[in-house]
Amino acid sequence: MGKFQVKALNPEAAQLENIFAVMSDESFGKDLSAKIVGGVKKLEDLIAAGAIEAHKPNNVQNGKWFCNAAQVLRHCRNMRKRK
Repeated sequence: MGKFQVKALNPEAAQLENIFAVMSDESFGKDLSAKIVGGVKKLEDLIAAGAIEAHKPNNVQNGKWFCNAAQVLRHCRNMRKRK
């Protein structure tokens, strides 16, 4: 008989992956994305590093940026209160 390891199912991780799967086709605007990740500079660094996909459908100066919602949520800042 072979050895089989049974991994315990982590329901929180499964739910989180489900949220990311649902949000993968959605987009957030640049302002909301910056608020979620912790600032415009951090968002721009994540976009430059390739961690967050961003696109600007209209090639005009004041066109709106759209960021992949699932990737933004993966890089959200810690919102918990400090004690």
